Amino acid sequence: MDAGHRSGCPINLTLELMGDRWSLLVIRDVMFGNRRHFRTLLTQSEEAIASNILADRLKRLVAAGLLSRVDDPSHRQKAIYSLTEPAIQLVPLLAQMAAWGRRHTQASPLLSLRARMLEDGGPPLWADFMAELRHVHLGAPPPTRSVMAEFAVGLAAHQAGSGASRA
Repeated sequence: MDAGHRSGCPINLTLELMGDRWSLLVIRDVMFGNRRHFRTLLTQSEEAIASNILADRLKRLVAAGLLSRVDDPSHRQKAIYSLTEPAIQLVPLLAQMAAWGRRHTQASPLLSLRARMLEDGGPPLWADFMAELRHVHLGAPPPTRSVMAEFAVGLAAHQAGSGASRA
């Protein structure tokens, strides 16, 4: 066992790599929100992450090989963050975490929408979503199905239903 780890247990090693809440939330925002710039991650996160914490987590996630960072060709002082293959393979884990949270916490209906769609769609939807993420983040060929578009349609339908019920 490496002296830098508490144990060689795969759960422990995974938690050591990304077990703090901010790392998983940054990955969530890049994965599900397609937030790929520092400023967007900072200003559009529901949890209001502090800029110094965000900068630290982005550096850690790049160093750990879960995100890649390239200079934005449209602006010299910006960088674009992308998911790597190991991060894309977190989709089933995040889907299961979201499903558990939806069932056992007081999650908001709006923020639970993707979780419900991921749970209902199961492994076939996860595979399609990962294929789409590989296209967006790794340059793989475009998939035949856009799960991101399905998320957007579901969100729009939810918001239309919420607006109609409030009137």
